[in-house]
Parts: sequence; structure tokens; C-alpha cells
Amino acid sequence: MTYNVNGRTYQFDADPGMPLLWVIRDIIGLTGTKYGCGVEICGACTVWIDGSPEKSCDMRAAEGVGVRITTVEGLAATPVGIRLQQAFIDCQAPQCGYCQSGMLMAAARLVNRNARPTDAQIDSALGNICACGTYPRVKRAIKKATGQLA
Repeated sequence: MTYNVNGRTYQFDADPGMPLLWVIRDIIGLTGTKYGCGVEICGACTVWIDGSPEKSCDMRAAEGVGVRITTVEGLAATPVGIRLQQAFIDCQAPQCGYCQSGMLMAAARLVNRNARPTDAQIDSALGNICACGTYPRVKRAIKKATGQLA
């Protein structure tokens, strides 16, 4: 199987039914994407597939072949990713940090589509679950990253 992850090509044998999340974490070695629920609810496992956010915990390895996969590590190398990461730090958005990679992926998708999102648009775009309840800080970080806060 051949995968394009963060602009790099990876080729190896894998069980086509294996969750894509485990391919990314265990075979490729990119551990920023987290396992949360395993049933596509929490968003911790969010990656981009051809630019669209997808939950990798319930995708099969075979679904990752022939598409462009972007993980939080790949996002970190982009201008939007850099701005969001710094804003998350400045606003102390993460508490335990477990949901952070999925939150960053969802936030970046929003900011790439809307440079100045409203509170309602942020709420709608972030369907991720945060057990620590850091939603107000995440929203503040997104506002900061988009120049809406000092």
C-alpha cells in the first residue's frame, strides 16, 4: 500500500481493514493524531483527507490509499497551523492536551475557509469533545489567531 502523508510517500504492507489511525500512529510513526473513542464521535483522531476533516479511527487503511492525508504534524508546517498553535499556547487553550490535535485540525479547516469566523461559526466547526471543558479558551485562541483579539 502507498500513502501520501504530509507530502511524503510511504509504502508498506498493511492489513487493508486496519484503522487508518493505527497506520498513521503505529506504522508511519506520527503520534500527534490521538485515539479517543473509536466510533467517530470525539474528534481526537481528526486528519484531513484531500483537505477535508475526517475521523481516522473508523476509516480503514485501504481508504488512505490514493488520497492526500494531512496530520497535525503536517498542519504545524503551514502558516495557519503555526498561527493557531501559537494562539493555543498564548491563550492556554489545552488543559490535558489530548483533544488538542483534533481541535487544531478542525480550527485550521475553519480558518482556511473563513479568515474571521464568528462565535457561532467556531461553535459549529468544532464538533470535537474536550473532557476538560476548554471550549472558551479554544474559541479565544481561534479569535486570536485570526486577528480578532489582541
